Amino acid sequence: MSLVLCLMSMATFAQKEVTVKAGTLVPLQVVNPTKAADVSVGQKVAFRVSRDINVDGITAIPYGTTVNGTVYEAKKSSWWGTKGRLGIKISEMYGPNGEMIPLTNGDVYVTGKNRTALSVVLFALVVWPACFICGSKAEIPAGYEVQANVAANTLVKVN
Repeated sequence: MSLVLCLMSMATFAQKEVTVKAGTLVPLQVVNPTKAADVSVGQKVAFRVSRDINVDGITAIPYGTTVNGTVYEAKKSSWWGTKGRLGIKISEMYGPNGEMIPLTNGDVYVTGKNRTALSVVLFALVVWPACFICGSKAEIPAGYEVQANVAANTLVKVN
């Protein structure tokens, strides 16, 4: 029994600490397709780390680690050719043992195509239903890649 307890305590002390340096590149992918028309400001959007982040030969942030971004702008396309807009800010993630890792430069901003000029010209010259022409939608497909950087040196415990 004491041998088992000794082995268990050694396993808990086997954790190593590595410092993920500020500026370290963290490649991310969108988990699910996201459309501006389907989300609202403040909603979370799931991303995942798309490859292991190694520090001194040790995996500090493993592939697949979930990262949440927060929607700061969500405008669906509308009449008169107005384009859709979608903005997501990625500001932090949590390491394998729960450490918060601050991120920077992780904003995602996509827009649809603006068709206002087409809508106005057709409305003026042709027929009134042209005002119902919408701009294209703002959407991010699953797997869309974005990069963020670690904002500050962060100590991460790894097994």
